[in-house]
Amino acid sequence: MKTVGLISLGCPKNLVDSEVMLGLLEKAGYKIVQNPAEAEILIVNTCGFIEDAKKESVDTILEMSGYKATPTPRGEAKGKCKKLIVTGCLPQRYKSELAKLLPEVDLFIGTGEYHKIVELLCHPEQPKEAKDPVNAIKRMGSFGRRPQDDRELAMQTINTPQYIHNATTPRKIATAKHAVYLKIAEGCFHGCSFCIIPKLRGKFRSRSMDDIAVEAKMLIDNGAKELNLIAQDTTSYGVDLKDGSNLAKLIERINNLKSDFWIRIMYAYPTSITDEFISAVQKLPKVCRYLDIPIQHVSDKILSAMRRKENGNDVRKIVAKLRTKMPDITLRTSLIVGFPGETKKEFMELLSFVREGHFNHLGAFTYSQEEGTYAAKLSGQVPKKVKEERRNAIMEAQAKVARRRNKGLVGKKLKILIEGENAGRITGQAPEIDGITFIEQSKSEAQKIKVGEFSSCVITGIKGYDLKGKLC
Repeated sequence: MKTVGLISLGCPKNLVDSEVMLGLLEKAGYKIVQNPAEAEILIVNTCGFIEDAKKESVDTILEMSGYKATPTPRGEAKGKCKKLIVTGCLPQRYKSELAKLLPEVDLFIGTGEYHKIVELLCHPEQPKEAKDPVNAIKRMGSFGRRPQDDRELAMQTINTPQYIHNATTPRKIATAKHAVYLKIAEGCFHGCSFCIIPKLRGKFRSRSMDDIAVEAKMLIDNGAKELNLIAQDTTSYGVDLKDGSNLAKLIERINNLKSDFWIRIMYAYPTSITDEFISAVQKLPKVCRYLDIPIQHVSDKILSAMRRKENGNDVRKIVAKLRTKMPDITLRTSLIVGFPGETKKEFMELLSFVREGHFNHLGAFTYSQEEGTYAAKLSGQVPKKVKEERRNAIMEAQAKVARRRNKGLVGKKLKILIEGENAGRITGQAPEIDGITFIEQSKSEAQKIKVGEFSSCVITGIKGYDLKGKLC
């Protein structure tokens, strides 16, 4: 039995792809191992979204190449890996360059072919040409595409992404089984000027409601207590199906499944948030009053340059409507600072908006100039130091907002999903990205706690972005 190790980088959407690969490999008879030194086959599922993600991907590939059974151009062999496979966004984005830059890699697979992992494992080896991949990745896009020879083509399976898995596809959950991700759509049809995702993930394509409901039931039967609905744009779910499907109807369909569980919605595009959807979140008891809305900015000038479909007033109206309809809703957002053309005026407009305290959770990112995007060619690129100063200012402002909002929870009795002996999450805390609730209890009480089950707790205090609570 061959052993396989897989490292998944990037977002939860990429993680689901990794879980599908693991499921297919396990079904085919491969043994999944955690220690890369034990793996005969190593897979790195990469992210290629922004500069930092690309560097992390390359660094990880080089680290895993050190476990190959035969010496590589860059180091001695220290493991028993016979094949090193690189999948995901990085090869999808740089398919013309990677075969020469990373001679340690035996096979590159794009974002639309990961389901072929088992049948593609028998590809021939590629030529060994030592290069400096870290510096070369930084230069990608500054030179023209090189023609590929037959050997390079043999080392990759990268086409226009069209695939999306369904409920019958084997999937091995890599997270805790009580908190899982449920991918409802793939790809994107938006044309944001800073984003490379449509080129990496293909056109927007939704799964059918019947298929999603089947997988949701399977996950629940396997012990899931939290279904985190994900896509590049969850609120546009169903627009491509032309059969009346939409996110409001989907969450109602899942809500009607028997069992006690949560439904959480991530990656909601602002202008796709409809009154029907808001009403569904209001009335459906299993849907968390939580919404992740990446607004990116509030300046009309910057939003226009970003090629977003909404302006600053639209953003304010959407946030105000959600707060009015559901005063207890938890809102998360993502912002980009230092976008080309962002002067102090536009930044101060954004900072003032953050200080107003609309969001419980917020992530701020410095603009990354990505080749292949419209924004990369815009004038008015902001210096790195200024971008970092602006990000820090946003996060300092949000820290005060988060503290104020968390203080408002003290004394409230809330439902909590137990994550460990001394920790859990309330509905306002999504896995990995938000804070947690530390549980104060005696040793005897700790022995009664069941990880992956619901309980009730009273919030007793705050600890940075986190909460403190006592089980009822």
